[in-house]
Amino acid sequence: YVPDTAKEKPQEGKVVEVGSGRYEDGKLVPLEVKVGDSVLYGKYSGTEIKQGGKEYLIVRESDILAIVK
Repeated sequence: YVPDTAKEKPQEGKVVEVGSGRYEDGKLVPLEVKVGDSVLYGKYSGTEIKQGGKEYLIVRESDILAIVK
């Protein structure tokens, strides 16, 4: 099975900020992705915003297909 998000060529971006983590079973779990990481994500993932004249994409960690090392 190939998820729909992986059928199209993934987009690449650089992580400029991360949140404090995500909650699982009432506990805060740190994120695996770090500031400065290059990541691959689906073409239609995330929410676009403009801040300070720049465009950013807010993407959930679960929507990231890979961290490029």
